[in-house]
This record gives sequence, structure tokens and C-alpha cells, in this order.
Amino acid sequence: MRRSAKREGAWYTPPALTLRELADLLGCRLEGDGDLLITRVADLASAGPGDVTFFFNPKYARALAETRASAVIAADDVPVPAAALRTPEPYVAFARALALLHPQPAPPAGVHPTAVIDPTAVLGEDVSVGPYACVGAAAVVGARTSIRAHVTIGDGAVIGDDCLLHPHVSVRERVTLGHRVVVQDHAVIGSDGFGFAADATGTMIKIPQVGTVVVGDDVEIGVGATVIGAGSKIDNLVQIGHGVELGERVILVSQVGIAGSTSVGAGTILAGQVGVAGHLTIGKGVRATAQTGIPNSLPDKAFVSGYPAIDNRDWLRASAIFRTLPALRKQVADLQRRLVTLEGAATPSAADVDESGSER
Repeated sequence: MRRSAKREGAWYTPPALTLRELADLLGCRLEGDGDLLITRVADLASAGPGDVTFFFNPKYARALAETRASAVIAADDVPVPAAALRTPEPYVAFARALALLHPQPAPPAGVHPTAVIDPTAVLGEDVSVGPYACVGAAAVVGARTSIRAHVTIGDGAVIGDDCLLHPHVSVRERVTLGHRVVVQDHAVIGSDGFGFAADATGTMIKIPQVGTVVVGDDVEIGVGATVIGAGSKIDNLVQIGHGVELGERVILVSQVGIAGSTSVGAGTILAGQVGVAGHLTIGKGVRATAQTGIPNSLPDKAFVSGYPAIDNRDWLRASAIFRTLPALRKQVADLQRRLVTLEGAATPSAADVDESGSER
């Protein structure tokens, strides 16, 4: 069963399942109209009719109450305002629903005419090799693996079965990837390490990197970002986790890291090496100074520093005290010694006590 629908201005034909069919495939207990047609998985806030969403984190209780989704994947003890798919593992069921309703397009098996395959390379059954991909000498690619455009696989590399290498991935020489590994766009696996030795003149001599990388089964590398607001500026070496939403005019300076499912409000500035935990809400116009660690949500226009992040003025005062801690420690130790001396002097001696135990 399939139908056409329009999402975000583009026509496409998603798979469609009745809610009863979806419940059976996910192993969930159905509550509500099993004939509802479900075509998409969406988050609580953006879901509408025809969508299934999920509830797992109590922080989103308000969004659950306001969701317009046709159905909600949730645990047994969670009241939902729609039909429900009940399961003790809603997050796992959500992941499986995504795979069912948003399947990744599978390119046809075969080698594109522009791809370059070394004659000594070995390709398994039903491998797909995209435009301008390169597979080096003695490399091995497992069955049903998909190699997208401009992927480079080095000499002697081994790629397992059912892997997916997105465009511009580079798998260097002698690297081994297990089965069902997913590597996102532009990732480099097995790049040269940083190793140098100084000779007597101070000249740095490169140390050859002869090690390799071995990636196990069912690994995913380099999950990308999601929503970036208009006018935002992102510096080098910034990591934006999956499901992150940046508002307009957000500035992220070098080496900022934002964990998944965090929302960053418009006009926020995160200075170099700021780290933000996942599932947080960072308000509008927030400022965080360099190397701040943010483990909790922040209100609008907060100005924070340090780890864990506190108000910048408090952090400045705390930093001033921190510099004086060695001297304060010495003063406390001196006071403790003087107190012991004074307490010892105040204790009556044996000569000052008579036989009855009373002081003379």
C-alpha cells in the first residue's frame, strides 16, 4: 500500500502502513484505530496527521500533550492524546519505525562507468560502486555493500558485507571495516597519525605510521547535523550532533561541540571549545565564554563560564579566589597549628589539680 504526499514543498511517495500493520511489525500493543494510515515518523513538535511520533524523555511531557500526531510510541504508563503503540522500549521501536517508514534508497548493483577499480580488487555479490569511486589494489569489498560517488578505498583495505559508504568517504590503506558499517559523508578512516622525532639539529623527522584501523560490525561513523538557522556562522572543527536545531544568527567558534537533540536559540554565541550536553534547550541570546561546559538548559540571555557553567560574574569571582587558594591553604594550616597550641596551653596540668579532681 502506497500513497503520494507533499512534505516541505516536495512531492515524494513514502511507504505507508496502517497503524495495525506497524504495531505488528514493531511488536507493539495497539491502542486506538488500527486502520489509521501512517506515512512518516516525526518528532513530537512537528508531527501531524498521518505521522507516528514517540515519547521517551520526561522533559518533553508538554510537547507530548500538544502533539498533533496520529499515533505515539510510548510505555504503558504514559497517557497519550492519540492512538498508542505500547512497548517497554519506545526508543528502540522508534528506531525500527524509522527504518520501515523512511527506508534508505538502494542504488542498483553494479559498477558505474566512471569508477576506477584496480584489477586485483575483489568485489562481492551485488556490490554497488558509484560515479568516480576508486577501489585500490588488493582491496576487498563485501557483498551488497554500497560505495557512493567519489569514495576512495585504499590498497589492501577490507570492507565487510552490507556496508554503506556515503559520498567522499576515504578508507585508507589496510583499514578493515566490519559488516553493516555506515560511514557518513567526507569521513576519513585510517588517516596518517601525528608522529615526529627530532634529530640532533632539531629537524623534525616524520615517523612512518604503519598501524591501521579496525572497525567492528554495526558501527556508524560521522553522523551529520540537522537544522541550521539562517545567518548562522560555524567555524572550523565544530561538531553538531544529530537532531540539533540552531536558531538564526547563531555563532559557533572553533572546536564547539553540541550533543544530539539540543536546541540552541537565535543569536546565541558559543566561544571556542564550548561543550553542550544533549537534549538541552539553550535560550536566545546566550553567551558562553571559551571552554565552558554546559550540562543543563539555559534561559534567554544567560552569560555563562566555567564547568559546570555558572553565571559569568560568579565565575570571575571564583576564578580570583582560585588563584589565592595556595596562600589560603597555608594560612588555614598556620591557624590550625596555632589553635592546637592555644588549646594545649588552656588545658590544666596535673600540678593544678588536687586529689579530689578539683582545680586548685
